[in-house]
Amino acid sequence: MIEVNVELKDRRYPIRIGSHILAESSSYAPLKCGDKVMIVSNPTVAKHYLTTVSDSLNRLGCKVSSVLIPDGEQYKTLDSLNLIFTALLQANHGRDTTIIALGGGVVGDVAGFAAASYQRGVRLLQIPTTLLSQVDSSVGGKTGVNHALGKNMIGAFYQPCAVIIDSASLDTLPKREVFAGLAEVIKYGAILDLAFFDWLEQHIDDLVSLQPQQLQYCIQRCCQLKADVVARDETEQGDRALLNLGHTFGHAIETHLGYGSWLHGEAVAVGMLMAADLSHLLGNLSRQDVFRLEKLLARANLPTVSPDGMSADDYLPLMMRDKKVLAGKLRLVLLQRLGQAYVTTNSDSELVRQAINHCSQFD
Repeated sequence: MIEVNVELKDRRYPIRIGSHILAESSSYAPLKCGDKVMIVSNPTVAKHYLTTVSDSLNRLGCKVSSVLIPDGEQYKTLDSLNLIFTALLQANHGRDTTIIALGGGVVGDVAGFAAASYQRGVRLLQIPTTLLSQVDSSVGGKTGVNHALGKNMIGAFYQPCAVIIDSASLDTLPKREVFAGLAEVIKYGAILDLAFFDWLEQHIDDLVSLQPQQLQYCIQRCCQLKADVVARDETEQGDRALLNLGHTFGHAIETHLGYGSWLHGEAVAVGMLMAADLSHLLGNLSRQDVFRLEKLLARANLPTVSPDGMSADDYLPLMMRDKKVLAGKLRLVLLQRLGQAYVTTNSDSELVRQAINHCSQFD
């Protein structure tokens, strides 16, 4: 088992990475005999892993309850949040309980927000089961739900006590979900680590086919990169905003199409290309590096063009509603070069429109 630590100002927590570690009771520290836990999952994940996790916790001596929320981005809502609150109250869970998020990004975000809110905060443990949640959303404490008018508009920063990543859980993941997770993997290389981007160009086929050795290295490197950023900027006042490369464009796609039509990683992939193209139009990123990014995304079986019929006029109003807008100005993450990102509020709206249109199917 590999361990990466997230070092915060007032505490630290571990990210444990291994294969088939959900069946090992020792993986679940700091839980102990007598602790009361509520596992939050969905039917798709529960049929594979709920019994394994419950059995491990029972052997540890925990008192285990569970609740299932519907599966899919369209259910990342206040209604799903309320299902968790109801289950907690019906089972008489108090402030000393621990909520365990067993699932992908939707489960992690909703269960995390429940932990932040229930009786003003209870302990949270993340067990991500998708590649996207393992390399990104389970680490760093972003929790929340969507609103019809915008993605992730309601939520809180709330750090877990631990993250347990079992790479073997990816064996039951649909291929489309694997590809979507690779978008966030590629993002880390593009914004923070050129050497990792180079490594991905060499090993992307291994990751697509879930080769265990390369997969575990990939997860470890992404978690370390994110842990370092979160340690510097826990609540996204500075450097952490760099992790949003492509997300403002991508969130517009998800909101416009309806949550769940495109997976988050698919939307982010196109968003990253739009950000890269805008970076080139601004005179920073070379056209060759834009092509490198496009080629790597395509090799990961990710979309590289905007949804059919979606124009700049569809994107811009939704982007201006994004939570990263400050003082009425669009805040975007762009690339100085591969491996080096920056945040700007000074993007020319006409250039933004051009970048969107360059990545459109009707261009």
